[in-house]
Amino acid sequence: MASQEQVRDFLAHWFQLGKPIVLAENRGEHLPSPIYHQGTYSQSFEDCWHNVMVTSGQGCYLKGTTQSVADMLSPAWVVTSCARCDMPLAIPELGIAKSPCPCDDLSSWPNYDVPVPRTAVDSDRRLSDIQRRVNIASGFDSVPSRGPYEAEETRVFSAWRARS
Repeated sequence: MASQEQVRDFLAHWFQLGKPIVLAENRGEHLPSPIYHQGTYSQSFEDCWHNVMVTSGQGCYLKGTTQSVADMLSPAWVVTSCARCDMPLAIPELGIAKSPCPCDDLSSWPNYDVPVPRTAVDSDRRLSDIQRRVNIASGFDSVPSRGPYEAEETRVFSAWRARS
């Protein structure tokens, strides 16, 4: 069974390639932009997800696929990686998939000359991790962690440059 988070991740990856979701009850297509904001889903993505969940995912599907979001959230479906393009792919847990990967109708995909879709990145956490590793490598491992990275904090980097 695909979890709600796996389905949201599935949609976010395909949204990055320009694949919209078709909403139930002839409410049209929706392609949120941006998809991520500050390390999490954007308000546009959350609004899109809300529009999907109004019908519990019934009748809502990624353009180019046949299974609805409700199908994907049922115990009969799992989200795995496509063997061709390595993107998330919803397939039945038992049996054979009736439709190909959503990449099937993208003539220029897979294209490994461009960045591949990815999940959100928490920049503050990543920069704090880099700062912690620099502190350890510089012998400043006893310096207390200051939490999120602050651009104006240069003392540690200045001390590191002085030692090199």
